[in-house]
Amino acid sequence: MNVLVVYYTQSGQLKEIADNLVRPLEKHNIVWYKIEPEKDYPFPWNGEEFFGAFPEAFGQKTIPLKPIPEEILNQKFDLILFHYQVWFLSPSIPITSFVKSEGGKKLLSSAPVVTISATRNMWIKAQEKLKVLLKAAGATLVGNIALVDKAGNLVSVVTIVDWLFSGVKRKYLGVFPMPGVSEDDIRGAERFGDVIGKHLEGGTLSSLQSDLVKEGAVHISSFLLSVDQKGNKIFSKWLSIIEKNPKKRKFLLKLFNVYVVLALYVVSPIVFLFHYLTYPFWRSSFLKEKAYYQSV
Repeated sequence: MNVLVVYYTQSGQLKEIADNLVRPLEKHNIVWYKIEPEKDYPFPWNGEEFFGAFPEAFGQKTIPLKPIPEEILNQKFDLILFHYQVWFLSPSIPITSFVKSEGGKKLLSSAPVVTISATRNMWIKAQEKLKVLLKAAGATLVGNIALVDKAGNLVSVVTIVDWLFSGVKRKYLGVFPMPGVSEDDIRGAERFGDVIGKHLEGGTLSSLQSDLVKEGAVHISSFLLSVDQKGNKIFSKWLSIIEKNPKKRKFLLKLFNVYVVLALYVVSPIVFLFHYLTYPFWRSSFLKEKAYYQSV
């Protein structure tokens, strides 16, 4: 069978995950496609460039991409493994650009797709946005795997920021944990490939997601879901202010930077405490949401 592996990566983490995920499928025809912007984003980032990507990422704007090779465009694929990352609670700009491009639509149209994300910890609302884009492209979402940094929320902020701005994956100050998805989880992606392979070969991709969930492909945190939902509402207001004041863009993005830092280190711990104190009152509602977000 023909399997297309689509990915965009700056650090190389998603490529490592893809390498392990695809290993059980190597008896099939595996075709690799790396999304390449005409003008790529920097890695490592600096603060101005990083926060400067917020309006376009959250606003789901597109950028020009290098053309997809004809030998890929002219193939019909039995499955697409779609690897992506999240920028500002939304699919990254290169990912959005690919799904909205004519070449991307041609590949995705009528194809079964499994999405695979690697994020710090918040991916749920970005996945919902990607679902809309995939549906508009004519794709059929049959599976979702969400790999995350399992360090605590505030700890992972420190480690990811160090990685993004230094370009080096390391134990920050020698005491913090390694940033990103753990090596165990990266290597463990192979088990998802086993599950996908069985359903692909058995013609049962429509029931794939339940087996992926049994293998631990999707973990839902009630606190992070709540923060993701609230964060999207607040980010929408920031985006509106920035877009209405283009001449003040740089100044407003600096304010946005300050807001994000304060929200993470001052507001977030308070929200965390309040969240778990009130959790028993809305637990049943969360369980319904959990079931929905674990599905496709």
